Amino acid sequence: MGICKNLNEVRENIDRLDNEIVKLIAERSTYVSQAANFKKTTDDVKAPERVEMIIEKMRGLAKGNNLNPDIIEVVYRNMINAFINMELEEHQNMIKGDKS
Repeated sequence: MGICKNLNEVRENIDRLDNEIVKLIAERSTYVSQAANFKKTTDDVKAPERVEMIIEKMRGLAKGNNLNPDIIEVVYRNMINAFINMELEEHQNMIKGDKS
């Protein structure tokens, strides 16, 4: 992590990081899809206790990396909610026998 000399360098570094973040989220998505296979009910998919455990863990990681934990909580809650919706859809398709 270096000091940028101009706005263009800042933007290039942000773009580079965004590319990596998207790749990691895509990888995370494949595991979320697999998780639907192991869950029997929609309550298992929603798993509010697990969500809160993840949020607390990520807040701790944020603090350890000098990042405002409120920022990471907003990011993770939104990401997790989107993945829960995706997983609920996949779970419903499995129940219907219409896995696509």
